[in-house]
Amino acid sequence: MRNYLFTIVTLLLSMMHVFAQQTPLFSDYNYNTIIINPAHSGLQEETEIAFTNRGLVDAFDGTPKYLSLSASIPKDYSGFGGGILRDEIGVTTTTHFFASYAYKIFLSQDSNVPRWHNGNPHVMSFGISAGVLQYAEDLLDLNITNDINFAQNINTSIPTIGAGFLYNERNFYVGIAAPNIVGDLLSSEKNIELVVPYYAYGAYKVYFGSQEEFLLKPNALVIVSDGAPTQVDMNLFLNYKSKLEAGIGYRTNSLVNMLVGCYIFNNVRINYTYNIALNNSPLGSSQGFSLSYRAGSGYGGKR
Repeated sequence: MRNYLFTIVTLLLSMMHVFAQQTPLFSDYNYNTIIINPAHSGLQEETEIAFTNRGLVDAFDGTPKYLSLSASIPKDYSGFGGGILRDEIGVTTTTHFFASYAYKIFLSQDSNVPRWHNGNPHVMSFGISAGVLQYAEDLLDLNITNDINFAQNINTSIPTIGAGFLYNERNFYVGIAAPNIVGDLLSSEKNIELVVPYYAYGAYKVYFGSQEEFLLKPNALVIVSDGAPTQVDMNLFLNYKSKLEAGIGYRTNSLVNMLVGCYIFNNVRINYTYNIALNNSPLGSSQGFSLSYRAGSGYGGKR
C-alpha cells in the first residue's frame, strides 16, 4: 500500500514538472549548517568534516533517501567549504556539488564561554557559494505508455549560486540564507521548475549548572518557497559537557524529530535521529545518523 501511494505522489510531481529538493532535517542543518548557509564556512577555529544521512536503512522500497558530505576550513578572516548532497525520491535523483566562501568580521572574544561547550566567536559572517545540481528522472521506469511527458528520461545539469548571512555570539545566533538564488534560470531543460527555498533561523543558548556544564538550546528554522506552504521547525537540544546530547523537534508539515548523540575522543561526534511522520504520510517515518570530525582541540574546547 505504501509503495502504491508513493507511486501516485511521484507521478503527480512528474506531471507537474516541479522539482524541490528535500529540505534538510534536524541533524542535517543543526550539525552541518554549511549545507544551507555558506556563511558558516570556516566558522570554527578548526577544520570540520561532517556526514549526514537519512532513509538509508528504512524498510520499504521507494522511501526518500538523503545524504550529505561537507568540509569547513577556517583561514584567518575567511572561511572555505564545500560538499556533496544527494537526494533520491521515487524515480528522481538529484546530486548537488558546491563550494563556498565566507568573510568574517570578528566583534569581540567570548572568553567566558565554558570550554567544554567550545563557544563560537562573536562574529558577523557573509557567505557565497557556487555549484552544480545534477538532476535525473528515470521516467521510463514508470512504464507509462501513450503519454509524451513520460516518453524519455530527464538528465540535466543546473548551475547554482547561493548566499547567506550569520550573526553569532555567546548566547544566541541568527542567520538567513538562499542556497540557490538563481533557481532554474540557468537550466537548459525548460520543463523543470526549481522550487527554491529561503531559510531564516536562530537559536538561544542557556548555560546552567554549578560549572555551566549543561547547555540548553531552543532554536527555530523558517522555510519559505514559492508555491509551497511556509514550514517552521521548532527544536530543543540539551548538551552535557560536549559528551552527551539529546534533542526533540517538530516541523509544521506534521513531522516529529528525535535525536540522541555522544562525543568520542573529543574530536568525533555521532548522532542518531528518528523522524516520525504524522497523519499517515505516504512517505512514512525515517531514521538516520550523522558523523562529524573536528580537528585540533575538537568539540570539547581547548584544555
